[in-house]
Amino acid sequence: MSYSLQLYTLRDAIQDDLAGTIRKVAEIGFTQVEPYNFVATAKELGAALKENGLTAPSGHAPLLSQDQDEIFAAAKELGIGTVIDPYLPAEHWQNAEDIQATAAKLNAAAKKGAEYGIRVGYHNHQWELESSIDGRTALEYFEGLLDPELVLEVDTYWVAVGGQDPVDILTKLGDRVKLIHIKDGPLTTDTKAQLPAGQGKVAVLDVISAARSLEVGVVEFDDYDGDIFNAIAESLSFLTASGEGAKA
Repeated sequence: MSYSLQLYTLRDAIQDDLAGTIRKVAEIGFTQVEPYNFVATAKELGAALKENGLTAPSGHAPLLSQDQDEIFAAAKELGIGTVIDPYLPAEHWQNAEDIQATAAKLNAAAKKGAEYGIRVGYHNHQWELESSIDGRTALEYFEGLLDPELVLEVDTYWVAVGGQDPVDILTKLGDRVKLIHIKDGPLTTDTKAQLPAGQGKVAVLDVISAARSLEVGVVEFDDYDGDIFNAIAESLSFLTASGEGAKA
C-alpha cells in the first residue's frame, strides 16, 4: 500500500500555478497524486508529473456525464490505471431502480475502459450511506450490482458523516475496496473544519487496517481553514510515522 494526494485538495493553487504546485507536492514528499478534471489539463499536468518524478495511479473523471473515450485516452496518456467517477448527487441513491441504472452505466464504462487497459471505480459521499435499500446502505447495495472488475474508492470521512462506521463498511465491502480517501475532522458537512489525518474524530489507522485489499490511500481535504500545504504535509507525516505505508 502506498499514499497519494487528491489534487482537488490544491485546486486553487493549481489554477494559479499548476507546475509550481506539483513541484511543492513532490517537495513535501508525495510520490503519487490523484488528478481530477485531467482531460482539460493532460498535457501540462503530464509534463509537471514527469519533471517531478510523480506518478498518478488513479484519477477522478465524470464517466457518466462526459465523453468516456476522451477520458480514457487522457488517462492512458497520464499513466492513470484506474479512473474513478467521483460524484453522483443524492437523488441517484434513494431507490433500487436508480441505483441499478447507475450500476449498469458503470459496468458499461468498465467494459470500454478495459479496451484502453484501464480499470473503473466509484467514489462515494455521505448520501450513499444515509440511504437504505433492503436493509443495507445504498453503497453496499450498489456494490452487489457491480461487475467483478469494478473497484470502489471509499471516502472514509463521508462514510462517517453519513452515519456509518468506516471500519464496519470497509469490512462489509471487502476486496472491492482498492483505494480509500483519508481525511479527518469533526465529522460534519462543514468542509472548512476538516483537519490533517490523526487530528480529528476518524480512527484513521483503524480505517486503513480495515481495508484489507488496499492499494492506495489517498490524502484529501475538501477544504481547509488554514495553509493547505502545511495540512497535507502534516497528514503525510502522521501516516508515514505510523508505519502504515512504505512510501508516499
